[in-house]
Amino acid sequence: MNIQELYNIFLQHPFISTDTRKIKEDSIFFALKGENFNGNLFALEALEKGAAYAIIDEPISNNNNRIIVVDDVLHTLQQLAKFHREQFDIPFIAITGSNGKTTTKELVSTVLASHFTTYTTQGNLNNHIGVPLTLLSIKKDAEMAVIEMGANHQKEIESYCSYTLPNYGIITNCGKAHLEGFGGEEGIRKGKGELYDFIRKNKGTIFLFDDYSYLHEMSKNIPNIIKYGTKNGIVTGKVTSSNPYLTIVTQIENETIEIKTQLVGSYNLPNILCAVATGIYFKVPLQKIKTAIENYTPSNSRSQLIQKGSNHFILDAYNANPSSMKAAIENFVALQANDKVVMLGAMMELGKDSIAEHQNIVNMLEQYQWKNVVLTGGNFAHVQHNYIYFNTVLEAAQWLRDNNFENTYFLVKGSRSIQMEKVLQ
Repeated sequence: MNIQELYNIFLQHPFISTDTRKIKEDSIFFALKGENFNGNLFALEALEKGAAYAIIDEPISNNNNRIIVVDDVLHTLQQLAKFHREQFDIPFIAITGSNGKTTTKELVSTVLASHFTTYTTQGNLNNHIGVPLTLLSIKKDAEMAVIEMGANHQKEIESYCSYTLPNYGIITNCGKAHLEGFGGEEGIRKGKGELYDFIRKNKGTIFLFDDYSYLHEMSKNIPNIIKYGTKNGIVTGKVTSSNPYLTIVTQIENETIEIKTQLVGSYNLPNILCAVATGIYFKVPLQKIKTAIENYTPSNSRSQLIQKGSNHFILDAYNANPSSMKAAIENFVALQANDKVVMLGAMMELGKDSIAEHQNIVNMLEQYQWKNVVLTGGNFAHVQHNYIYFNTVLEAAQWLRDNNFENTYFLVKGSRSIQMEKVLQ
């Protein structure tokens, strides 16, 4: 069966299932495989639970005409996504970066959705499975698509671009994230820069944060560059307050606009400016841009401020790397509060630099006065410090319950696998 034939089936059954525990009636089940699972073993179960078709790549002894055998299920899913993408002649905006890409994706899509029918990545579906699933969720009424691309090694963004075919691109930044997979900071820029490479080759447009000189270097010879920043661009802006919520003032042409966000952290300034710049470029009315950003409430442990009794928790525990950890600590230092407690989970995927990077964070913490510092898991166990250390987040959570804090601000941050958000449970 060729892709056109499969696409005709998809048009009749436009929902994709990949997990038999969440089968949707009349969907197409793609039997994906991984290190610890083999979807082929559950193809018949998927049909029994209501799937219209099952796509497999390991033939089974069954003559069911609703089972379609292909060479590679994942590749077929990606090619189907590409074929679907090719049916649209609208802006497809791809977003990647070491830090802030999900928040930027949320802000950009929120601004665009205030004026256009906009489809975007849901949750964290930003990998080799999530990106094609996102593409296939786009309906024919779409006027804008915003696609988040996560990556931890080179050639990954390049592969996503091959079927997403973005005509607009955003790299939020290139920081110290996934050092192990990318092979150091230069490898990170090369890997993230694969988005620019695609845009350059296909004469597309990028939105560029003007303050980062390395983005200027990476974006050479891209024909269409829309800049935003603290000093130059179609929109400029600065932080006027971050205690605790972020308020910024933007300058658009000759108009000054104040935006009072529900985000915590001055490090979100570039993310907000990016959303404003994107809205301006696509002619979203200024009042809609302002309202959309002000009404956006962060979730999923990203730049959230949570109040429990008299205590306030800055929960930024969806992920962590040396760059984002440093920015979070700097923001917490600037916060006006008498009692501050820092609770940090370890950073992952840093390879040979891991212990040194954890020591750098400890050295930074030692420059300031804190009511308490709690370090949890990973290579925080192997660095020199005089702080409280726990092996697990459950131990840290018990410590928090036992201490009966009042009128205290907490910074809670760590890599996804540590699950630092559990200290609040």
